Amino acid sequence: MEHFTLPHHHGESAQAEHLRRELVKIRQFDTVAEIFRQLGDPTRVRIFWLLSHQEECVVNISAMLQMSSPAVSHHLRSLSDYGLIVSRRCGKEVYYRASDTEECRLLHKTTEQIMEIACPEATAHLQGAPEEVVHQVHEYLTEHLAQRITIDELSRQFLINSTTLKATFKKVYGNSLAAHIKEHRMTAAAHLLLTTPQSVAQIASAVGYDSQSRFTAAFKEAYGVLPTEFRKHSPPASTQKEP
Repeated sequence: MEHFTLPHHHGESAQAEHLRRELVKIRQFDTVAEIFRQLGDPTRVRIFWLLSHQEECVVNISAMLQMSSPAVSHHLRSLSDYGLIVSRRCGKEVYYRASDTEECRLLHKTTEQIMEIACPEATAHLQGAPEEVVHQVHEYLTEHLAQRITIDELSRQFLINSTTLKATFKKVYGNSLAAHIKEHRMTAAAHLLLTTPQSVAQIASAVGYDSQSRFTAAFKEAYGVLPTEFRKHSPPASTQKEP
């Protein structure tokens, strides 16, 4: 195959040939353009954003958007045809949600990032709101240490941009979300080791570790000893002074 070179050389990298091979795959670009065309309608963007956060039926979507059910159904069909949403039937009711794909997660994230940048006036009255949401996230996580939940899942659950969530959490608590919650997990584990007869495996599960070996490594990193050694050499809880 003949090596491709540009007619005018302006110091470009050696990627020109690779880029040209991709550019001729017109069908792929047609698919992407069609997806963006579907999201070119603001109502469809609103529906897609809503369904990225929760599953809903046509009637509820219509109520939230203040639209007729037939009009909403028309938009749902278009979004479904291009794989942006999926549905399930429960009796006579059909429920819709955004597709659980990397492409849809990226579109969801992009939508929220654009909204945040393009509409500062829409959020100007919410000064302090991200900090308030972060406090709610912190409370939820510390009350559910046994659960593992991702940043993206938290952003959908608490309706906050994931980038904003991470940055605000670090600003408020002085550490990354993952590192801060890990400290809580280790503190809770130490307390359980001293106050309960639970096995190390049970305690690992109680603080969100599905692997005892991973928990043991994390505990040793935090306290300098293995969980069994910590339990053996620490004084009973009844003899420890209150902080």
